[in-house]
Amino acid sequence: METLAAAERLGALGHESRLAIFRLLMEAGPDGVNAGVVGERLGMAPATLSFHLAHLARVGLIKGQKESRFIRYSADFGAMNELISYLTRNCCQGEACLPAVAQGGSANRSRAVARKSGEQA
Repeated sequence: METLAAAERLGALGHESRLAIFRLLMEAGPDGVNAGVVGERLGMAPATLSFHLAHLARVGLIKGQKESRFIRYSADFGAMNELISYLTRNCCQGEACLPAVAQGGSANRSRAVARKSGEQA
């Protein structure tokens, strides 16, 4: 992944509404949900929602699939994994490590790192 693409994706997620949309789509899984459901759950007007969905799609974080009169949106898990990989490349001074999610959250990871280094978390 190029730095510019990573910056665009992070910039898109840096907006409160787009982050909420993306998290909702991540929770929905690969099947996603239609735009109306996203708008209802997040209390967004259709025009505002459309603007944010288009931005997330433009940077490659979500995909839209037309189904009759509706569009079903889903998170692009490959794109998210690519972004996370870019951000964590060469982390931990080249030592193999797991993301905080796999270890039960960032607080647990901080404690594990502190124990390893002999510090208090």
